[in-house]
Amino acid sequence: MPKAITYSRYGGPEVLEIVDIPMPEPADGEVLIEVIAAGLNPADSRLREGLLAERMPAHFPQGQGSDFAGFVRATGRGVTQCEVNDAVIGHASRASHATHLTVPATNLTPKPPHLPWEVAGGLFVTGTTAWAAVNELGISAGDTVVISAAAGGVGCIAAQLAALRGATVIGTASERNIDFLRQIGVIPVVHDGDIVTSIREAAPNGVDAYLDAFGGDNLETARALRVPPGRVRSVVDWDGVLDYGSDEYGSSEHGVTEPAAESELRADARGVAIVAKLARLAEQHRLLVPVSDIFPLEQVREAFEELDRGHTRGKIVLGMHPVGYAHQHIHEAIWHGVPLKEAAATVDVPTEHAPMRVRENLPPVLGHLPGQRHPHPSDELAEEH
Repeated sequence: MPKAITYSRYGGPEVLEIVDIPMPEPADGEVLIEVIAAGLNPADSRLREGLLAERMPAHFPQGQGSDFAGFVRATGRGVTQCEVNDAVIGHASRASHATHLTVPATNLTPKPPHLPWEVAGGLFVTGTTAWAAVNELGISAGDTVVISAAAGGVGCIAAQLAALRGATVIGTASERNIDFLRQIGVIPVVHDGDIVTSIREAAPNGVDAYLDAFGGDNLETARALRVPPGRVRSVVDWDGVLDYGSDEYGSSEHGVTEPAAESELRADARGVAIVAKLARLAEQHRLLVPVSDIFPLEQVREAFEELDRGHTRGKIVLGMHPVGYAHQHIHEAIWHGVPLKEAAATVDVPTEHAPMRVRENLPPVLGHLPGQRHPHPSDELAEEH
């Protein structure tokens, strides 16, 4: 029987429940999706905790989750964009943490055949959020940009998109992520200690733009660095951006115009097109999309506990058919320096990609070959208007 994650009151991960649901039926223009993988995002936690209740109230029992990858299992009348059994990537507002769901067919883009399911399932929200932030900041060649939490889901992709535009990227992160940031072409700065001084040492000519992907005192750091108000964005602290003097919503002529958790534009034609490009780049190993953890649906509470700690590298994903090694083994490979561990796909659906290797503390970037360089594209996504 189909299952979904819901909650009936605001709170932490403990309020999440797995419930049986009737098999959804697609309406006109909709499709039925069997979900294979679905991403977790910090906005899911803020919505569940009621921190956004004034803007986006819950309707109990409330579903959750936005991005997913899966198979089309049925189509409603008028659907021409896809067919039954197509593999797709999509967006479903507060509904993706489920085994089955219905969405408008316009919310979907084909999943590249060689892109692993766990990468595809967590790409939509982080990908569109990162692209929107870089675009809103107007990053161009010669800029120096600071990105907080640069090893996280949004920060990692934003850093690479900024670099492909020719910017120098400085990323703040914990010490254990220094090597990882260097791997993706980012100048790492440990966020402990006097971070303002550390950033000034890394950017002696000043900072042109600042993207906060974590919250906390990052906007104060940007102010201390004298970053112009119009070139500061946060995907977390929207009110703080307003206080800083920057436009919370950005310019309507530069793509996604609302804060990350509130934007539905990521599911429109432009957002779908952006994800399609990002998916192709990831499939071609030209964009590094790390997946730090894959949890089965039954461990959704544990998955959010891990997310809420705020120290993940890349994405956390729910896998509806997880196989291979369990999530705690991935933890061992990352945090405890296991010299070498090999595994094939971690979601039990055929996907054509090579087995991965995890060396020392490098992240399990599923679908990439060991020791492979990931050059930044010089053309695709360099400018989007």
